[in-house]
Amino acid sequence: MRNIKKALGLAMIAVVLSSCYPGRKYNSDTAVSPLSQKTSVQNGNIVYGLPRTVFNVVVEMKRTIEIPGPYSKYAGELLGLNNVIKNENEYWEITGLKVESLQEIDPSQLYIVEGTTAFETNALSLRNEGLIMNINPSDYYTSGNQEGVELNERSRFVSSDLGSDEYFMVQRDTAFKRVNVDSTFIRIPYIVEKRKQLPDEQLAERAARRLMEMRDGEHFILTGEANVFPQSEAVINEMNRLEREYTELFTGKTISEKRYYTVQVIPDLASSGKAVPLFNFSELTGPVADNKSGDPVLIELKPEKKTKELEILKSSIDQDDEDRTDMLYYRVPDVVSLKIHYGDEVLFNSRRLVYQFGEIVRLPSNFIIGK
Repeated sequence: MRNIKKALGLAMIAVVLSSCYPGRKYNSDTAVSPLSQKTSVQNGNIVYGLPRTVFNVVVEMKRTIEIPGPYSKYAGELLGLNNVIKNENEYWEITGLKVESLQEIDPSQLYIVEGTTAFETNALSLRNEGLIMNINPSDYYTSGNQEGVELNERSRFVSSDLGSDEYFMVQRDTAFKRVNVDSTFIRIPYIVEKRKQLPDEQLAERAARRLMEMRDGEHFILTGEANVFPQSEAVINEMNRLEREYTELFTGKTISEKRYYTVQVIPDLASSGKAVPLFNFSELTGPVADNKSGDPVLIELKPEKKTKELEILKSSIDQDDEDRTDMLYYRVPDVVSLKIHYGDEVLFNSRRLVYQFGEIVRLPSNFIIGK
């Protein structure tokens, strides 16, 4: 019995040593190969893809429109205001920028797993750990609400009250009509009233007078000289609102809004270390689609080559396991310095993980994470 146990032990050691021999050939029932090398996919095969990084750049902008008031040319004469809006203007500026990192399947990195026996691994589910992405397509879709305030285009000043107590005057003229009396025509006079709109100069003068009266009334209330005092601050607030509206009839109105502009960027090795135009921006018209106007907003991606040691290791492993077909391909992302700038101003500077700049290495197909 003791001799039998000794013989079995020697046989097991021989099997282990033979399996560690570096020149052996691997015979596996599982084969992993790029999908581009296959002309068809059989039932039961697994197709998976490696991830790639996509950046969603959300740019927050402020749009400002200056609209002159209808009485702007009388502001200096009637109210002594000189620094008023005389012409309609529009200005844009970039006020913020946000970069979102998303992952999706890289269509150039699809692989097929073929096997005739039970295939047991959990490596395909390691999406967040930087290995192979989940093959469930619903995991790659994200939704978000990007709201931009829409502003109605205005070519003139819009106000429900132009500040005047009257907007027209009545002109009375004497007209005559001919009446036949006993075969004789006589002229009978009658009064004709015509309404005529007041000219802008008179409307501006009336609005300026009401504005000054309103200011005097506020002054009397605040100094205690008024005969009647308001019972709440609502009256003062309403007076301030009217004063502001009447003043804008002379000084003009400034309207501001926020706008959002989203650009999607898929990094590639060809753009590594280069400043690539993201979009063109004009301070007069905002983002522009063509490259003929405005100045470019540039994005620059510089890999830090944190995975460069894997390239040497991968070459060594590939030489030792060049005949193995039971190895899963996976991708390790590299750290990239991401910078976005507009002219001399840096709008965004951060470090992100980018799969495209990392290395593709291989993992045993039956490898179980956590075992």
